[in-house]
Amino acid sequence: MTDSPPRTVAERRPRRTDRNRNRGAGAFLRDLVVIVVVAVVASFLIKTFLVRSFYIPSESMENTLLVNDRILVDELVPGVIPLQRGDVVVFKDPGGWLESTVAPPQGPIATAADQLLSLVGLSAQDANDHLIKRVIGLPGDHVTCCNALGQMSVNGTPLDEPYVLKQPGTSAVSGTPFDVTVPPDELWVMGDNRYNSKDSRYNTDQRDHGFVPIKDVVGRAFVISWPIGRWSVLSNYPDTFAGVGKNGG
Repeated sequence: MTDSPPRTVAERRPRRTDRNRNRGAGAFLRDLVVIVVVAVVASFLIKTFLVRSFYIPSESMENTLLVNDRILVDELVPGVIPLQRGDVVVFKDPGGWLESTVAPPQGPIATAADQLLSLVGLSAQDANDHLIKRVIGLPGDHVTCCNALGQMSVNGTPLDEPYVLKQPGTSAVSGTPFDVTVPPDELWVMGDNRYNSKDSRYNTDQRDHGFVPIKDVVGRAFVISWPIGRWSVLSNYPDTFAGVGKNGG
């Protein structure tokens, strides 16, 4: 009986390749599981502590924000970072501000974007339970409207408000006069579309008399994230409030 010739290197190589392929597939699946777990944990932490997404359902913040804009909200405000006058903030309904609303219909692109955001914990599913306005008065501020030029004043300082959308033919930044002092731990907020915004001025008959408890603030809106053509950073207009004195001053 003759001996079989020894196998060549080329004949042994396929078996090693198969083993390497199996090991590679196992490593890939392991890494994929790790990536998914890390992504889920990261998205939970982001949504819980850092950033959330909301859509704009009304015209009350035009022309700063338009209907169906998507915004990202920094949840470190006000818990870690203090609120400032001029901040655009999202807050839970203090009670009686909102009527029952239905989410507006979305096109396929916006729907896909919402679904993608939901995968990373940034969906806007609860936007109908919240409002978005601009902070005008902090605790202790004396806010009045309007002076002879139609301006609003904070602590006696008239404001030049470039973000306000006025009614055609009017000079006043508010059609409703008011004179309020903001209580401790609360805010006076107004929409940029001053003649079409159910804000602090029109909720004085509610539980908090038109003021918003700071504890109800979800965070500060800092960017328009959708649609792409509307992408921009939201300003709190520091120059507008630069001359305002300290709270209660």
